[in-house]
Amino acid sequence: MIQTVRGKIKPEEFGICAAHEHLSIDLSRIKGDPDTILDDEQGMIDELTHFYKAGGCSLIELTNEGMGRNVERLVRLSEKTSVHIVTCTGFYKDPFIPEFAMQWDREQFAEHFVKESQEGVDNTRVLPGVIGEIGTSVHEIKPIEKELIMGAAIAAVETGLPISTHTSLGTLGSEQVDMLIGYGVDTNQIIIGHQDLNSNKAEVLEVLQSGVYIGFDTIGKNNYRPDEERIEFLLDFIERGYHRQILLSADLTRKSHWKKHGGPGYDLVLHNFIPKLRARRVSDEIIQDLLVTNPASAFSIKEQNR
Repeated sequence: MIQTVRGKIKPEEFGICAAHEHLSIDLSRIKGDPDTILDDEQGMIDELTHFYKAGGCSLIELTNEGMGRNVERLVRLSEKTSVHIVTCTGFYKDPFIPEFAMQWDREQFAEHFVKESQEGVDNTRVLPGVIGEIGTSVHEIKPIEKELIMGAAIAAVETGLPISTHTSLGTLGSEQVDMLIGYGVDTNQIIIGHQDLNSNKAEVLEVLQSGVYIGFDTIGKNNYRPDEERIEFLLDFIERGYHRQILLSADLTRKSHWKKHGGPGYDLVLHNFIPKLRARRVSDEIIQDLLVTNPASAFSIKEQNR
């Protein structure tokens, strides 16, 4: 089963999924930029409606505590748009971890994540369907980030929840895998994020070879890396048989990413990226895997670990 903000659903109900997104978020405490505040609820409804009309059914919302998480809002958005929304338990990375948790060890992180997974987040009864997005810095795993990742691993083994990670500019994906698998997390519970930002193909292949899922989840962010390069890597990975391990999304975090402000919106993968894949003769079966089959599997709670 998959845990959404409105309850559990069967994987076959999940449909086309945006696997790494943000609807209600506030990163301005650290970034100091009002563009990184998404708090316009009617705007969220409008943006989600565009996604739904494009064929989108589900969205993984990875805004956690310290990033502006608002799960009661997510419930309203899901009710008003019919989009299945999955929320998370977790903390992001240094320096976004809330002050009260900056000295925690892995056991304290794990206890917090397990409690939220059982009792609900933010003093609500809304249960998270994923631990995330937990992250590391660029080419560096800071001590608090190591404790955070290991705490997430402990919680994942206990709860069966998947873990969705943040890799800064795509770096240290294999190191994250080693830490999580080393603790006993199943490979089918792990999604290593932002691997489309890493231009070192060998490093991304090493992550794929471990058997985990990866996120091609910053699609459209051409200021970081052109989509054409993403497509070339993706085509190669498909040719090598890794298409059952790849998830797609756009990771929108700014007002300027929304259609109402001139941005591409949450349907950009469906409207812009998928047609490019079809033009390169990617089959409908593989596109179905990328958009539907893979996320339904990746975000299913692994009951055997409970």
